[in-house]
Amino acid sequence: MIYFDNSATSGVKPDCVVNAVVNAIRHLSANPGRSGHSLSVSAGMLVYSTRKKAADMLGVGEPERIIFTSGCTQALNMAILGTVISGGNVVTTALEHNSVLRPLFELQRAGRITVSIAEPNERGVITAKEIERAVTSRTYLVAVNHISNVTGAINNIDEIGKFCRSRGIKFLVDGAQSVGYGDIDMREQHIDYLAVAPHKGLCAIQGVGILALGAGTDIRPTLYGGTGTQSENVFQPLELPEALESGTLPTPAIAALSAAIVHNQKTRAEKRRKLRELSAYILDGIKKTRGVTVFTAPDTYNGLISFNIDGIGSMEASNILSSHYDIAVRGGLHCAPLVHRHLKTLDSGIIRASVSSDNTFGEADFFLRAVRELAETEKNNRM
Repeated sequence: MIYFDNSATSGVKPDCVVNAVVNAIRHLSANPGRSGHSLSVSAGMLVYSTRKKAADMLGVGEPERIIFTSGCTQALNMAILGTVISGGNVVTTALEHNSVLRPLFELQRAGRITVSIAEPNERGVITAKEIERAVTSRTYLVAVNHISNVTGAINNIDEIGKFCRSRGIKFLVDGAQSVGYGDIDMREQHIDYLAVAPHKGLCAIQGVGILALGAGTDIRPTLYGGTGTQSENVFQPLELPEALESGTLPTPAIAALSAAIVHNQKTRAEKRRKLRELSAYILDGIKKTRGVTVFTAPDTYNGLISFNIDGIGSMEASNILSSHYDIAVRGGLHCAPLVHRHLKTLDSGIIRASVSSDNTFGEADFFLRAVRELAETEKNNRM
């Protein structure tokens, strides 16, 4: 199979990640930090060292401000639901994933907040200007994805972060499609909350996410339970990370994350160079194909190629690419309805091919040939 669905989850895991998982399952099958025996202590040390690696990677001052979650969705929900100010306003964008939109609109439906939507500019990106237009006197939070999972648009989080800091507004960044592919420094970019999906750009495994808290920020718990600390207390501990982490942590997934961070730091320059070259090559070929409409944001070469074939729905085209050519892409709305409303593709959806540096130019050529054949066949069928 040619795997072009890396925006959903990375298709190739480095050997060091696989080995870390196996080692954790074989030798660290204990509950980290819950007992005094050696296995529990070793697992706890692994968890702490991974927090520190993640904190260093993301520009977080204290390892305790790295909160492990079940995934990026839970991290985003924690940041949104744990910071609610009744009667307040949250600004988000038309490029957001439902992991941001659904909790926000649920809060609005319950009458607790109002939601304002910033639309992309003429280049398909969100800048501070679009955010400023949507801000009200009651805005307490701005939630923006760094990279759109539909168009690949890279939003100007540096500029937005400065704007939010100048207005005293908290800034939440959805880093699902960016962490691992590019650098983020929460201190330099004035990010208060950052949600991470390690199984994507970092090539870790599913089962763990990160909510990183900037200096001086805090949120209320949204999950309550055992933490291994203050067990005599029926109330949730106040100290981080225990205040926001209840239940057994996924030691194998955290071990994989630890290895993935180290691997990413060693290989990121070469991986990013190849990803840019491969993206540019495929986009150039797609744009030259008759009967194809491209939706990838201009001058964007981060592995995400979005397009449609005239006359064929995105789901049908994706199914044909899978069944006839053994190419894995994704069709549909990609859990991001507002961007499709903006692009006027709610009915058709969009085909998303998302490549990684582990893909090859030979695979790219085969994919481009398949798209050309599909487009030509559809054109002949309409004649």
